[in-house]
Amino acid sequence: MSSSQILKGILEGCLLSIISKKETYGYEMTEKLSEYGFTMVSEGSIYPLLLRMKKDGLLTVSQKKLPSGGPMRKYYSLSEKGYDELEEFKKNWAAISTSVHQLLKEGD
Repeated sequence: MSSSQILKGILEGCLLSIISKKETYGYEMTEKLSEYGFTMVSEGSIYPLLLRMKKDGLLTVSQKKLPSGGPMRKYYSLSEKGYDELEEFKKNWAAISTSVHQLLKEGD
């Protein structure tokens, strides 16, 4: 299994976590992911996921003009459903990561 296959399964939860901290836009999310070691995630790869998350009712989107002028930028916020989904992800991640860690540790 490649790291990209594993990443697809957890990227949504990571994006929910980033967006929960403050309203944000796509490039900013990519930078934040990179700060946490997700350097393989490009800005273009998160937009289809953000679109699906919006369709699923997890996000709200607003367009704002930059203070310096220029084009409008889409800012993403979590909906109530998005916050609920984030909490569910946290619970699932804790259980899965604990189980995988225990399994891998047994092999040592």
